[in-house]
Amino acid sequence: MKPKTTTLFILFALTACGRQPADEQSLAIIPQPQHIEQYEGSFALTDRCPIVADTADADLMRIAGFLNRHLRTAAGFELTVTAESDAPAIRFVQSPGMEPESYLLQSGPQGVRVEYSDPAGAFYGFQTLLQMLPVGIYADTRQRGTDWSVPYARIEDAPRFAYRGMHLDVCSHFFGPEYLKRYIDLMAVHKVNRFHWHLTDDQGWRIEIKRYPLLTEKGSVRPETVIGSYASKFFDGKPYGGFYTQEEIREIVRYAAERFITVIPEIEMPGHARAALACYPELSCGLEENYELATTWGVFRQVYCPKEETFRFLENVLEEVFELFPSTVVHIGGDECPKHSWKRCPHCQSLIHQLGLKDEFELQSYFIRRMERFVNSRGREIIGWDEILQGGLAPNAKVMSWLGEEGGIEAARQRHEAVMAPHSRYYLDYYQADPETEAICMGDLVTLRTMYEYNPVPDVLTETEKPYIIGVEGCVWTEYMPDPARVEYMAWPRMTAIAESGWSSANKDWEGFTRRLEHHFGRLDALRVGYCRAFYNPLITLHKDSAYTRVATIEIDAPDTEIRYTLDGSEPTAMSTLYTQPFVVNRSQEIRAVALRNGRPVGAVMSKKMN
Repeated sequence: MKPKTTTLFILFALTACGRQPADEQSLAIIPQPQHIEQYEGSFALTDRCPIVADTADADLMRIAGFLNRHLRTAAGFELTVTAESDAPAIRFVQSPGMEPESYLLQSGPQGVRVEYSDPAGAFYGFQTLLQMLPVGIYADTRQRGTDWSVPYARIEDAPRFAYRGMHLDVCSHFFGPEYLKRYIDLMAVHKVNRFHWHLTDDQGWRIEIKRYPLLTEKGSVRPETVIGSYASKFFDGKPYGGFYTQEEIREIVRYAAERFITVIPEIEMPGHARAALACYPELSCGLEENYELATTWGVFRQVYCPKEETFRFLENVLEEVFELFPSTVVHIGGDECPKHSWKRCPHCQSLIHQLGLKDEFELQSYFIRRMERFVNSRGREIIGWDEILQGGLAPNAKVMSWLGEEGGIEAARQRHEAVMAPHSRYYLDYYQADPETEAICMGDLVTLRTMYEYNPVPDVLTETEKPYIIGVEGCVWTEYMPDPARVEYMAWPRMTAIAESGWSSANKDWEGFTRRLEHHFGRLDALRVGYCRAFYNPLITLHKDSAYTRVATIEIDAPDTEIRYTLDGSEPTAMSTLYTQPFVVNRSQEIRAVALRNGRPVGAVMSKKMN
C-alpha cells in the first residue's frame, strides 16, 4: 500500500516536538495496524471541529453519522458535516490506487485526515479513530470531565486477509434480531467483515421460507431441550424455538451492510436436516425411526435423500435465500453426514450404480456438485465444511476448514479458496479457562494465547498455494450458550485474537498484544460486554509424575504480574512463595495461586488438588 502523504502532514511531521515509537498504552489498537508512528502532542476534539467529507457520498455520510452518534452520547456534542472547511477538522479524502479496505490516518495540529481506498477503508479508518479516543467514547451515557483528544500519529493500514469472519449458531439457541445487531456492532469494532449465520440444523429451522411454511410453523420449535451434557438423560420439558421473518432478515442484512459486513447464510445439507425432515419426511430415505426435531446435541442419522424431490425442495429454498442475501457466497454445510440410510436405501444404491460412483462418499460429492451447479447458475458460489472434500471437491467450491488444517491445505493444493476455522484453535464454545472452574462447554481447553499464536497459513503450503488461504473465522456454537450474556462471555476476549490474526501482520507479538488488550478491556467495559476475565487468573495444570505425585505448572496471560502460591490451602499473599518454575506436589497438598501486580491481586485465587 502506498498512500499519498499530503503537504499538510509532511509539515506537521517536520515540526512536531520530536518522534517517538508507538506507545502501546496510548495507541492500544486492536487489531494492530500494519504501521504506526506516534508523535508528541494531541488534537483536542471539540464541537468547533467539523467533519469534512463528500456530502454526496451516502457511505461517508453514514460514517459521519456513526461518529456523531458516539460523540453525542458520550461527549455531549456533535460535529457539523460539510464538504469544505479551512478549519482544523476530521477529513475523509479518497485516494485512488490504495489497496481494498485500506486507509492512511494522520492526526496533527490541523486535525485528523483519513485517506481511504474505498468506503470500507474509510469505515476502518473511523474505527481506528474511535480507538484513539478515550475508552469512554464507547459508553452509552455522558462521560463528563473527559478530554476528547486524539494523539498525534500516522497510521498506515490494510487487512492481511479479505475474509475475516465470525459465526453464530442460532439453531441450538435462538437470538433475536436486536442481539444480532449488537453482535454485528461488536464485529465492526474489530474490523471483522463476514457474519456467518448458521440458520438450519437438527434442533431448529430459523429462516422463514414462504413456499414451505411448515419449516417455521413446526420446524422452528423443538418439544424440549437436554439439560447438561448432550449425553444427559434429563430434559427440561419446555418447547423451545424461534425464527426470523424475511423482513427481519432483510433488516439484519441491511444493518450489517452499513457496517461493511457481508452476511453469509448457512443452509445445511445433506446432513443436519432433522428440523426440515420433521416437516417434510418424504425428503428422507424413510428408513430411520425418528424424524422429529432433535432435543439434544450431536450427529444424527436422519439426512436428506439424494432424489429429485429433495433437490427441487433445496433449490426452491435457496431461491428465497438468494432474494434475501446479496452475498455471492452461500454456505451449504456438508459436514457430519452419516451414510447409514444411504447404505440401506434402494434409491441411493441404484443411483450409485447408475452414476458409476465408488461409494456413499462419492454420492455425497454428487449431492454437493448437483447443488453447486444450481447455485452457480444463479451467479453465486458455495462454501462448505471440510467434509465436502470427501468423494471429490465440487469444481468451484470454497472450503471452511474446521476439523483441523488438513481441509484447508488440501483445498489450497487443489487451487480452491479456503477459510481457516480449526476447532482446536478457533472454536469459541471450547473452554477458555480451567474446566474445573467453568460452566459446561463443548470442547477442550483453547486459551486466548492458543488462539492468538495460531498461524492460519500452514508452513507446508508453497508460496503459490498460500494465497488460496483467504481468511479466518471464529465459530460460536451455542449448545451451551442459552443467552447473549453467555455468548459474550465465551467469545470475548478470545475473538480479539482471531480478529487480529485476520487483519494484522503474520508477525505475532504476544506480550505487545496482552498490553494492548488490557487497555482494550476498558472499551469492552464501556460497551457492557461481559467478557471472561480469566486473563487475570493463574491457570494451574498438574502433569502426572507418579502414582503419588504431580508436577505443577502455573501460567498467566496478564502482563507485568507475578504469581504467588501456597500448598497448605491458605490464601496466597504478596509474602507467599513466588512461582518461578514447575514444582512437585503430592496428594496431601492443595495449590492456591493468585496473580499480583505491585503487590496487589489482579484476579481471582485459583486452586487445584490431585484427583
